[in-house]
Amino acid sequence: MSTDGHDPGSPAGPTAPDPAAGGSTDGTGRTVGQSLGSGAKATARGVRATASATGRAGRATVRRARRAAGAQGADKSGLNRLIELHACSAAGDAAVAIALAGTIFFAGATSEARSQVALFLGLTMLPFAIVAPLIGPFLDRFSHGRRWAIGATFAIRGFLCWVLAGAIASESIWFYPAALGVLVSSKAYGVTRAAAVPRLLPREITLVKANGRVSLAGVVGASVSAPLAGIAAFFGAEWTLRYAFLVFVLGTVAAILLPARVDSSEGEQQVGDPATGRRGTGMPAKVAFALRVNCGPRWLSGFLTMYMAFLLRAEPIPGWEDRTTLLIGLVIGGAGLGNTLGILVASMARRINPAVMVVVALLADIAICAVTAVFYNLITIVALGLTAGLMQYLAKVSLDSTIQTGVPARSHSSAFARGDTTLQLAWVIGGFVGIAMPWIPQLGLGVAAVVLSAWAVFTLGARSLLKRPAGADSAPAPPAPADPPRAGGSR
Repeated sequence: MSTDGHDPGSPAGPTAPDPAAGGSTDGTGRTVGQSLGSGAKATARGVRATASATGRAGRATVRRARRAAGAQGADKSGLNRLIELHACSAAGDAAVAIALAGTIFFAGATSEARSQVALFLGLTMLPFAIVAPLIGPFLDRFSHGRRWAIGATFAIRGFLCWVLAGAIASESIWFYPAALGVLVSSKAYGVTRAAAVPRLLPREITLVKANGRVSLAGVVGASVSAPLAGIAAFFGAEWTLRYAFLVFVLGTVAAILLPARVDSSEGEQQVGDPATGRRGTGMPAKVAFALRVNCGPRWLSGFLTMYMAFLLRAEPIPGWEDRTTLLIGLVIGGAGLGNTLGILVASMARRINPAVMVVVALLADIAICAVTAVFYNLITIVALGLTAGLMQYLAKVSLDSTIQTGVPARSHSSAFARGDTTLQLAWVIGGFVGIAMPWIPQLGLGVAAVVLSAWAVFTLGARSLLKRPAGADSAPAPPAPADPPRAGGSR
């Protein structure tokens, strides 16, 4: 063994590089550095190529969406701009929904939290229920301000989203009225938008198809916005609300820049009695019937929104105790899918009998509520959300068709505004009932089925009375005498 402690025959001696002897350390370092540099450049090129391809695909998608929105004369009438505006509204609403889903609005499923939400529901939403009947007549009397009314609903939502962001960060009590105020403003937007659609209707498409195209744009806007809102939610719910604030600010500007035809009242008339010229609040019998039946599915939507959000937190399905947020997401996703299917069905079906469809929608809601109450499990609650979303849209599109055919064209704005206002009231009442119900799924959903059944009996009974001939309850009139012969010849 050598004096330095190394065995000359061991492999360690000859394999160790000797920098003084001109070993390969520098060469190896240069080789590794060159390899790393080449890899970094290749990665950068790949990232740039991916970003470029994604950008091109995104721009192509936007161009195709804008071409679809402007098809069949919509670009000339200005309907495409309202369609894009509705996509912006749905994008902001989707961000708000994602922000609220992970906050104390749904997470605080306790009796105290429910009582607080019920209190603010009464203080914030019931005043809307009182004021809402004034929206339609206001638009009729001051139709020159429709653009500003639509813009105001965006501006209010934007302001309240900013307030919500601060309330979440500071855990302020103002969270509840601000959150419910956003919901109210969103519903007020629906009324003002419905009144504006007939003014931008091109001759190439019907009113029903125009509303279907607007609804489809809402689905697209929500689908595009949801991932962006989810990314913002990674940093906190307040950042999702700030993102929604920016969306609503853009919507405010876009609403004010809508075509001037939105504010035009030329050729419009009130819904009322054409014989007397009185404005009144009545509608043709078939429109009133379709509207009354629509209140059932809309009531169920408000009920499920409030009731299921707290029920699934407080009493989750066995096995889902640690995944309540995912459980709520499945129900919400089912409702969204049902609404999308309704849009597709209404767009693809060659003919839908509105008078039959509204009744089918109400009966289907009754059936699924009863089934879910008896067989309460994951499959039935997802089916409940799916059916509620599907039937709500099919009932609404049937109402749109009934208004189109049963109300003079010059009265469409007034009829749509008043119809949507009535449906918003039904949603508010349903939401309040959902807050008041105990967290017993069999009881709550059973009560919903009973309420809808009673409403079906009432509406169908009223329909049968309307079909009875005038004077049927009184004594039969004597037969009319034969017509006398006409002058100048026999009959």
